[in-house]
Amino acid sequence: MASAERRPGFSKRAHISIFTSYVAAIGGGVVGIVLLLISLLSPGSFAFARTAASDVARPVGEVSAVTRNSSRSIIDIVTGYIDAGSKNAALQEELRIARAQLAEAEAIYDENRRLKQLLSLREKDIRPVASARLIGSSPSSTRRFALIGAGAVDGVMVGQPVRSATGLVGRVLEVGRRTARVLLVTDGQSIVPVRRIKGNVAGFAQGQADGTLIVRLIEMGINPLEKGDLMVTSGSGGLYRPNVPVAIVENVTRDGAVARIISDPAATDFVMVEPVWQPMTELGNIDGEIAP
Repeated sequence: MASAERRPGFSKRAHISIFTSYVAAIGGGVVGIVLLLISLLSPGSFAFARTAASDVARPVGEVSAVTRNSSRSIIDIVTGYIDAGSKNAALQEELRIARAQLAEAEAIYDENRRLKQLLSLREKDIRPVASARLIGSSPSSTRRFALIGAGAVDGVMVGQPVRSATGLVGRVLEVGRRTARVLLVTDGQSIVPVRRIKGNVAGFAQGQADGTLIVRLIEMGINPLEKGDLMVTSGSGGLYRPNVPVAIVENVTRDGAVARIISDPAATDFVMVEPVWQPMTELGNIDGEIAP
């Protein structure tokens, strides 16, 4: 009686549950030992299990690999973009330097060409008083002047003609010690005796406020000038020696023409100052009949 009273909390279901747990634990242990022995004695027996597990894990592995490759690709893209940017900046800098060097080389070539033209003039024509750089000009003013880098110490005097390699620029108006002021042929106070090469049509070229020249013919009547005619110095009255290019006719008028100067001071770097031309002296030098 007393023994029955000491087991009131135990039930048959509880006993079965505990027994089942023990049996399962013992059975699991036995199965584990058996599988362990099999794997040790025959490793190839569980190949099917490993392959099955690999097949099951394949999708997860592929997702992981794609994610890893994608992340690596993004890093490579960013790194490549940074490298490309730095390389592009370096190439741009090299291109800028190359362009600057090319521009400098072209400027030197152009300057040498102009100097050679002046040297050619010096060798073929009369000996110039001085060669100088045209420092500046006033192309937008109502008066047209220029400043050259040669003065009294170089033998420059008032009235001497000034020309470039392409044509007449003007004449010396004022002389300083190291510089001289030049009255350009486009100034309203400048009058140059000219002639047309073809047909020897004579006239005078006077500067205008707009930078062109107005050509007026000496002989009135039918105007023989045509657009494109070259006007050169005639040598009449002295000062300017003959056959120096002055202007090209652009528009024909009733008694002359409007002409565009050949030697534009704005596009001229170097000029030559020549001695005042005297027709009788030149004639004596050529024929040997009249002494200077």
